[in-house]
Amino acid sequence: MSLLKNIFGKKETPIRTFDDFWNWFQSNEESFFNAVKQHSDIEKDFFNKLSPKLNALKDGFYFVTGMYNDNTAELIITADGAIKNIVFVEELVGAAPNIAGWRFTALKPSLDIKDVSISMGRYKFNSDNLHFYANSLAAYPDEIDVTIVYDNYNEEDKKTVINGIYIFLDNYLGELELATTIDNLKIAGRAETEDELVPISKLKDFLNWRQKEFVEKYEGIRHNTEDDSYSSLEAELQNGKPIVAIINSDVLNWDKKASHPWILNVEIKYNGRNNNGMPNADTFELLQEIEDKIMDQLKDSEGFINIGRQTADSVRDIYFACNDFRKSSKVLFEIQKAYANRIEIDYDVYKDKYWQSFDRYKSN
Repeated sequence: MSLLKNIFGKKETPIRTFDDFWNWFQSNEESFFNAVKQHSDIEKDFFNKLSPKLNALKDGFYFVTGMYNDNTAELIITADGAIKNIVFVEELVGAAPNIAGWRFTALKPSLDIKDVSISMGRYKFNSDNLHFYANSLAAYPDEIDVTIVYDNYNEEDKKTVINGIYIFLDNYLGELELATTIDNLKIAGRAETEDELVPISKLKDFLNWRQKEFVEKYEGIRHNTEDDSYSSLEAELQNGKPIVAIINSDVLNWDKKASHPWILNVEIKYNGRNNNGMPNADTFELLQEIEDKIMDQLKDSEGFINIGRQTADSVRDIYFACNDFRKSSKVLFEIQKAYANRIEIDYDVYKDKYWQSFDRYKSN
């Protein structure tokens, strides 16, 4: 028996839970630490081993590593700015055990402005050559709209400049702040603006002030959909197939939309369909079952409003406006897993304070 075990090796425990992952990590942490500290073959000895284990938990985990100090290695797990994955990164790191010589961080942290200087090609991005100003939008007063001004802006190298500025902001503000606070971000050169420029070092304080003001304004606001009216809308796609939508027409005229600034878009692709792309009877029942399960967990009284659904060309889209992006991300991930063998479900979460995504459903 021992001979067979030596030949075939010890079978590794599958990675299904956060505890499984951290138990595996802990059993390998010494070799990982040496790979990070010595930096000899870190891709082979650490990255190539870590990536498949994280992927076994779910798609969307990324990581950065390095020495935090002479005796401590740091592993930063990041969602790479994807809103729907932030909660899983936070919970994974929250479940990490204390391991001597290791520091685990959820999402790329905010750095002191003096420590942030990014080089990309012939361009440098730092506090000396970056500024900003805020844009006031009369129609959308709660939106945080910012223009970043770069002294060395060059239209010919626009892509490089934009990438450099986003990397700078990611490091200066931190991943969570950049992903969740700014509603609209524009980039310009000095020649393109006559607005009074503010040093980029003051951007963090400005965003904190605007976000605090926004939260205080809308905290605790809910919308009861029980007596709302719904409209049925029908049109035709370019391929001649019908598109049918059922939309909560009352809530689209609500004056407190910004209290639920996160949009959950659930996309379900189905095979059971009629020739016109609409679901057949069995598929219709399955789609309704899935929507009911979502609504059972995302209630309007808790800050989740079902705006409606659209069906066309073998795809059902279901829309929710949410006051929080974390719970909706978790609920849909579990439903996606539960129905993985029966139907294809995908979802996204994005910010849209004034629900402009649904202007197409408003009556003229």
